Amino acid sequence: MALIAVGALGWVIYIYAYDHFAQAAANQKPPQPVNINDVLKATVTALTLVGAVLAGLYAYRKQLLSEGDAHRADANQLAERYTAAAEQLGHDQAAVRLAGVYALARLADDWEEQRQVCIDVLCAYLRMPYQPDPTASGHKPGEREVRQTIVSVIRSHLQEPGAATAWCLHDFNFTGAVFDGGNFATSHFRGATSFFGATFSGGTLSFRSATFGGILSFRGATFSGSRVDFERSTFSGMVDFGDATFSGGAIRFGRAVFSGGTVDFSSATFSGGTVDFERATLTGGTVAFDAPTFSGTVFEWGPLPVPTGARLRPTSGQG
Repeated sequence: MALIAVGALGWVIYIYAYDHFAQAAANQKPPQPVNINDVLKATVTALTLVGAVLAGLYAYRKQLLSEGDAHRADANQLAERYTAAAEQLGHDQAAVRLAGVYALARLADDWEEQRQVCIDVLCAYLRMPYQPDPTASGHKPGEREVRQTIVSVIRSHLQEPGAATAWCLHDFNFTGAVFDGGNFATSHFRGATSFFGATFSGGTLSFRSATFGGILSFRGATFSGSRVDFERSTFSGMVDFGDATFSGGAIRFGRAVFSGGTVDFSSATFSGGTVDFERATLTGGTVAFDAPTFSGTVFEWGPLPVPTGARLRPTSGQG
């Protein structure tokens, strides 16, 4: 069939070529006979061009199929790496879980399409039940090291927003997690970050000199002895401490810069500890205290520069 098709195409090209050369020869004075050699050369040249185009299309289609096979092979390999890393995270031995943390982080760097999924798995690990007290039942040996490693890995990917493997634009969900320290200093959070219902029971969780461009939620969180440090951090979105409970420890916003949005302490309960806004700067934002409960927390405002358009709004509450 291919030979018949080529023959038919050659015949059609030959007819058109013959007509073209016949008209050209007839227009000469005196009229000349048709040069069959010229007609054959033109036919062969046209068939060669058509063959080259068809060969190019075939090669291009073959390349697409090859790339598709390679992409599927890569996807299968990445999926296998994901499964292996997830299994390591669920292992009884802390050393194996640590290996799973690093394996999942490397996978997130290599698998941009599923990077958020890998980040979600690491955050989900931090949301699992955790007993920081080594003398209490339910405490897992080495678990703190695993969790601190996850925090460290996340921080290392939030330092350079322009890097190809940066996680700055992604979301982080630490809902209900238990923190007894950690370091997110100088990180850049540009997505949504949630510590909704999280518990800060000890140690220091540092966000010093960090940058927050999205929503940062501590709604319903409990601060019962930890130090949370936002000193010199920059906020351009909403910071939500609504319904949070402060029963000890300290939360510091010293020299922080709020360039918009709201810092919301609505319905928060303050029964101890310190909240420090010393030398913080508001440029068009609001620090809101709607219906809070005060019974012993110390607020340190210091000389708080409040330019036009910004305001401190303690609308109700006692203390």
